[in-house]
Amino acid sequence: MIVNKRIGLLVLMRESAGTLLLLAAWDFVVVMLYQLFHQEWMEIPTLPLSLIGSALALFMSVRNNTAYARWWEGRTLWGAVTNNSRSFGRQVCTLLGGRKDLVRAMAAYPHALRTALGDIDASADVERLLAPEMAEHIKGWANQPNGILLQLGMGVTEEATKRGIDGALHGQIDRILSDLANAQGGLERICKTPLPIQYSGLPRALANIFCIVLPISAVQTLGWVTPLGSSLVGLLFVVLDKTGADLQEPFVDSPHALPMEAMARTIERDLLQSIGETPSPQVVACNGVLP
Repeated sequence: MIVNKRIGLLVLMRESAGTLLLLAAWDFVVVMLYQLFHQEWMEIPTLPLSLIGSALALFMSVRNNTAYARWWEGRTLWGAVTNNSRSFGRQVCTLLGGRKDLVRAMAAYPHALRTALGDIDASADVERLLAPEMAEHIKGWANQPNGILLQLGMGVTEEATKRGIDGALHGQIDRILSDLANAQGGLERICKTPLPIQYSGLPRALANIFCIVLPISAVQTLGWVTPLGSSLVGLLFVVLDKTGADLQEPFVDSPHALPMEAMARTIERDLLQSIGETPSPQVVACNGVLP
């Protein structure tokens, strides 16, 4: 996730530079054809294209709002994972005698979760934090985060039985695990349910068609300055499309995705410090991007 506004602006400009050059080249070709060779077929009325552009901008705005809603819901659910992980660590320390294997397993959970959600391999972090017997139990599981939650639930039940803890207190701890499972389910829903093709593919196709037709319609009015005006307007539509495409996939390896590694490290640090262990170094932004 981009956390430095200046760096973020440079990233956006770098990502848009190729598109801008391509649009400018096409606009220059159109100007040359019209101004030097007087192609009459290019005399297209501007009103229809203006109406199409307004409708396209409205459609892309709705699509981008939908994409941002996915991105923000993912961030909200990760916030729930963070809060419930901290609550679980506190309950283990205050009610279950501070069993380190359970706290470390909870610290491993967000790493397993980000592995399951994105194209990321955090298995080394999971193996580093999980107790060997727990790691053996979840080995081969298709959904390892769910396997860790199961092991945590079994460990809580075992410790509660051993200490004769009241059922209400036991249920309170188990409810935290249920909330984690609910948040995980929401994250998996976002990950495995892409936007419909009407929202993901159609805007890009329409934006590309619009950028091709735009200079043909504008050249009658703008003449030799068509590459300047048409390229900037076309770039606006392309950037709108790219913004939605970046936000609709919040778990991919991208500067625009959620900082899952940073959030997982934060959870790990908070939990390990609660049992007196030294956590791994905090993740810092690199070139304005927080991984």
